[in-house]
Amino acid sequence: MKIKGFRAIGLTQLKQKIARQTGIPMSKQGIEQKIGSTILKKLMGK
Repeated sequence: MKIKGFRAIGLTQLKQKIARQTGIPMSKQGIEQKIGSTILKKLMGK
């Protein structure tokens, strides 16, 4: 029997829980957005 993705063993939920608690996204797109917004805040002085 093949295991499809992370859902079968609960890693997706674990990653989501860690991301919520730390405020750091675990997905590539989420990390890119977080870095981009941080850079913009620094450049704009907010």
